[in-house]
Amino acid sequence: MKAVLVDSDILIEVFRARDRAILVRWGKLSQSDTMVLCSPVNVAELWGGVLSHEQSSLNDLFAAMTCIPIDAEVGRRAGAYLKQYSKSHNVKLGDALIAATASIHNVELWTRNRRHYPMKDVAFY
Repeated sequence: MKAVLVDSDILIEVFRARDRAILVRWGKLSQSDTMVLCSPVNVAELWGGVLSHEQSSLNDLFAAMTCIPIDAEVGRRAGAYLKQYSKSHNVKLGDALIAATASIHNVELWTRNRRHYPMKDVAFY
């Protein structure tokens, strides 16, 4: 089964319903047989900015996806990405963890911030 890991920038646009093109693409993805994945990194980033009256809606958004866990293998790969790209491309821990998750689980990453992901082994949706 095909799967797509959705980055926080896309999830924010879906949650705030601001970008029509992203909402259309999200609708098509949600209606397909593709598994929609998120990372605990996404959960932390969105919960870090949620307003109290938005919490229920945010719970609903995450309930529509499968949260793929971060394990030691993902951590090692993310560490290798940080070693290779943190200085040259300013890659941060969250992006390294998301990239490592996508790479290890062989899923495409949906993001608008491709410059955050210079890794050669990350495929994009």
